Amino acid sequence: MCGEGRARVREAEDAQVTRWALAARTGDEAAVENFVRGTQRHVLRYVTHLSRDAQAADDLVQDTYLRALRSLPAFEGRSSARTWLLTIARRTVADRIRANKARPRVAGLADWEVVAEQAQCETGPGFDEGVALTDLLSALEPSRREAFVLTQLLGLPYAEAAAVVGCPVGTVRSRVARARETLIALLDAADGEPAYRAAAVEQEWTQHSRGRSWTVAGSVA
Repeated sequence: MCGEGRARVREAEDAQVTRWALAARTGDEAAVENFVRGTQRHVLRYVTHLSRDAQAADDLVQDTYLRALRSLPAFEGRSSARTWLLTIARRTVADRIRANKARPRVAGLADWEVVAEQAQCETGPGFDEGVALTDLLSALEPSRREAFVLTQLLGLPYAEAAAVVGCPVGTVRSRVARARETLIALLDAADGEPAYRAAAVEQEWTQHSRGRSWTVAGSVA
């Protein structure tokens, strides 16, 4: 599928999620269930990478949806519901980090493996590949990791990612570009085959846009 076709699919999916959110405002239980089901995988990926605490991921997802459902009556659909929800997720993680600032925690590899297994997509790559990508993303500077996950793993357009993060679109593009450079450099250093690895990474990253998802912890710059 070409880039334009993938963009149309993404727009259609976002429009559907937004319709569910608008219907859920009136107490439509089916709409609420569809809204949660249609977005929870993205929320899990985002909060896991943003918090870097896989053990807290499920709680962060629950807190995100509690806040979102309480705020649904005020949602007017001016932005996509997915963007609105990820903005709430970002705020939820920020509040948790502030609350735990006195005793920060760093998730271990075993924690990442548990969440990665839970988030495995049937059409995604193998478990080992997902853990490898998680390790690589962990090496990125936080703001670049966030931009990369939002745009390259969750598939948000740069404008929507900028709305979630609260920065100019150009800043998100720059962060993603630098994240790509860092990831390719890390792979080059590990394998010693720059040209081959750069091409392989580009192919792997675009698989998400074609309906395949990485085995990343619930899956940021």
